Amino acid sequence: MTEQVMAAIDGSQFAESVCDVAAWASQALGAPLTFLHVVDNHPQTAEADLSGNLGLGAREHLLEELASLDERRAKVAQEHGRLMLKAAKDRVMAAGISEPNCRQRNGTLVETVLELENDIRLLVIGKRGESAQQASEHLGSNLERVVRGLHRPILMVPESFSVPKRVMIAFDGSNTTRKGVELLARSPLFNGIDCHVVMVGADTGDHRSQLEWALTTLREAGHVAEGGIYAGDVEEALCDYQQQHAIDMVVMGAYGHSRIRHLLVGSTTTSVLRRTTLPVLLLR
Repeated sequence: MTEQVMAAIDGSQFAESVCDVAAWASQALGAPLTFLHVVDNHPQTAEADLSGNLGLGAREHLLEELASLDERRAKVAQEHGRLMLKAAKDRVMAAGISEPNCRQRNGTLVETVLELENDIRLLVIGKRGESAQQASEHLGSNLERVVRGLHRPILMVPESFSVPKRVMIAFDGSNTTRKGVELLARSPLFNGIDCHVVMVGADTGDHRSQLEWALTTLREAGHVAEGGIYAGDVEEALCDYQQQHAIDMVVMGAYGHSRIRHLLVGSTTTSVLRRTTLPVLLLR
């Protein structure tokens, strides 16, 4: 199967934004678009919580009722998912996508996207799922687990989206972030978008050389590119730069050991993702 833009949708407030981002990415990349909805049929109620000290016959009857309830709940969830997939398909077709695909699977989102990894060119996912807390500082656990397991680019979507004009990459000279610069340079997703390269650390000759490589790579690919090296706390430096330069999208490496590559493993990237109102492209 051709690698595709895959968009994970659910009943959260991020669903419409996921649709809009996925349609934009599909058109820019010239890649097929598939919507994915996963029905998690794990039982919601533990058997022991409801059986209590009932006699054997009553207990068996109760378990039969619970099994019937779970079956009805699963059918409702599947129908709800089909309706969401239809709404998503209608929304992107109105935006010019001719043949979006829809897939509904049973299981968990994390297990499902890992099974489909070879089909994915880009995964689009909301910042939080429908079962997550609604507080703005909360980061969906599905997102964190997907990022830790999936070896494909992941575009985290906030509640609203507009086509970006300026993208910022958190750069440290590592293989992951160098690949990120090369991705920005060659990917049609970023055609016509100004690129900003930000390093956080000491202003050394080695860092200046790495920054110059990144800027030259982007400029030779036809991008307007600028950036710099900034001292201080990584999160604060990135957020300050983002605000001062009206950045529309952030690109970050997901794993590693340097101050920027450590972000998702430690608290800094989690904090950036929680605070940001921008789309974030996470690279492995």
